[in-house]
Amino acid sequence: MSQIGGGGLEPGGGIEPGNAGNGGTAMATTFVHEGAAIDFTPGADTPAGTVVVQGDLVGVTRVDLKAGQLGALAVQGVFDFPKATGAGTGFTVGALAYWDATNGVATKTASGNKLIGKVVRDAADADASVRARLMQ
Repeated sequence: MSQIGGGGLEPGGGIEPGNAGNGGTAMATTFVHEGAAIDFTPGADTPAGTVVVQGDLVGVTRVDLKAGQLGALAVQGVFDFPKATGAGTGFTVGALAYWDATNGVATKTASGNKLIGKVVRDAADADASVRARLMQ
């Protein structure tokens, strides 16, 4: 039987499929779906465009969700996030954007905030939004 690992697909080259390499039996990983959206059941009615933070996972509702009913959060894609205006609040393409849940805006400040993703369009200090690609 061919083995996977080490030197590629060659006999004796690594770990046998289905074996964790520790002498025991490993449970197989099962594909569920592509992952552009994940299941989410809100505790309260949640309008479309709401940024939802769960641990280090940042997602966005694409449609209105009713409290207690299964819906979905987008965890991939490009979104316009609200941002503060004023001196020093602009973004350049490629910069990291973080979600400031306290103020409900995207910010350049990592400390105390959750990573949204990378900016894909410049946003001037006077702009009220910044366009970013979600990164997980």
